[in-house]
Amino acid sequence: MPKFSILASHPFIPNHLILWQFNLYLSDNYSGMTVTNELVEKIANLARLEFDAAETESIKQDLQKMISFVEKLNELDTTGIEPQLHMSPELNVLREDEVKGSISREEALLNAPVRSDRFFVVPKVITRA
Repeated sequence: MPKFSILASHPFIPNHLILWQFNLYLSDNYSGMTVTNELVEKIANLARLEFDAAETESIKQDLQKMISFVEKLNELDTTGIEPQLHMSPELNVLREDEVKGSISREEALLNAPVRSDRFFVVPKVITRA
């Protein structure tokens, strides 16, 4: 029987990291799992986040509930059911591209508080620790 994985929401952890972690632990060798402080710290490190003790405890409880839900789903017989990534068969429903007018570079730079020649100058927002 195939194993389920879920993409669940948590206010502190990006969804793709939750799904990635669950897929790691819900492989064919899965035999139950308890969420530990170490797991929460690992996910936090991957997401470049820091949690205090109360947030860590809240996350542990939420992740354990999600795992319990997956365990319950794994009791279902899904033989012959195709996996789905989306709830709707509609993918990439986009409008047609339309060519529209735009302003020139010079006009755009007129409103720039700081510029260098032909470019906007913006403060650095990403730093390496």
